[in-house]
Amino acid sequence: MKKNDARTLALDLLLRSEAAGQYANIALDTALSRGRLEDADRAFATALFYGVLERRLTLDHIIAQNSALPAGKIEPRVREILRLALFQLLYLDRVPGHAAIFEAVEEAPPRSKGFVNALLRSFCRKGKNVEYPAKETDIAAFLSVRYSVDRALAAALLSAYGAEKTKAILTAFEDRPPVTVRVNTACLTRAEFLSRYGGTPTKNAPFGVRLAEKTPLFSLLDAGVCFVEDEASQIAVEVLDARAGTRVRDLCAAPGSKTFGIALSGATVVASDLHENKLSLIRRGAETLGLSGITVTAADAREARGETFDRVLADVPCSGYGVIGKKPDIRYKSPAGREGLLRTQAEILSAAADITKPGGVLVYSTCTLLPDENEGQIAAFLTRRPDFALAPFRVGDIAANGTYTFFPDTDKTDGFFVAKLMKKGTQNG
Repeated sequence: MKKNDARTLALDLLLRSEAAGQYANIALDTALSRGRLEDADRAFATALFYGVLERRLTLDHIIAQNSALPAGKIEPRVREILRLALFQLLYLDRVPGHAAIFEAVEEAPPRSKGFVNALLRSFCRKGKNVEYPAKETDIAAFLSVRYSVDRALAAALLSAYGAEKTKAILTAFEDRPPVTVRVNTACLTRAEFLSRYGGTPTKNAPFGVRLAEKTPLFSLLDAGVCFVEDEASQIAVEVLDARAGTRVRDLCAAPGSKTFGIALSGATVVASDLHENKLSLIRRGAETLGLSGITVTAADAREARGETFDRVLADVPCSGYGVIGKKPDIRYKSPAGREGLLRTQAEILSAAADITKPGGVLVYSTCTLLPDENEGQIAAFLTRRPDFALAPFRVGDIAANGTYTFFPDTDKTDGFFVAKLMKKGTQNG
């Protein structure tokens, strides 16, 4: 293997990812599975690929400061070479600075070698200093460049949470979180799992474990002893309060983690999703985990009707701004133009209400931090549906009067929102 194979792989992936709009995790996993890199080089390629994705806006700002051409006017291959080198110079110490510059110049097309060399050496001569926009005059622009997120997203978070909380949230998204799993308590307890495989118990979710860094995740998944699910998502299932003898509808179920948690409570669950091709994930997962009591069906959650249920879970499609730490592509999405998404969320929530029995529980959840998809939807729903009311809940140390927002900086989970709603009346049978 050549010394720069990891860098070459990262460069090719970055070019393909930007040109084709591929999901970063899928593109990387596919490339690594086909390659022959040693473990250390696989880790280096992963660090380069995700690092450049996560810092792209910051890196382009540096390019613009050291070039007469903005990043968008530079040919794609040269732009990615510069991003890679600047990322190494600023954030990594595995390769010395002079070597990172040499490799970048070697990779550049002949006509661009001088340009690449001059830009990178100019940046180093300036002490690798980054001149951010002035926070005193434009805090949204500063946060956008400093944390490499869409400016409109930075502005939306500022409007919702203020400057200090927004900085804390974005800082938390810079750290890649550990993998969290939910133990398959049909075959072992959490204590037994921890004894056999290690890890750290989640603070509030009663069956969750944060895996140690080098835990062989895929072998655990294949063995059916756990499934991947963030702690906040696990708590949403706990809030549902499913139990033996209850019937539950999971309206937006794929890829299935919440469905599996519901089934482990002893409840029977009807899991549906709009796309038939996603349902195989639920079926395969349930088979691997050895779970019964799950019916899987294709259905549009907005059109749910007919049979009513003791519990209904509406984990609705959302903007995903709570999982930026796991999906770096999301950080560059503008929150503008979400009218259709907000309408879909409201329609699903209304349909979920219609199939909830009197005296039953409806849980609404998202993996975003934008209030108009969270508290805003619940406030509008309660105005439309006076037959529902918020219901207090407690899980571990979390006590809420009907709604709770999880933050990556304080809760150490995904950014996540959950609301528990009770349908007024008395449940019959």
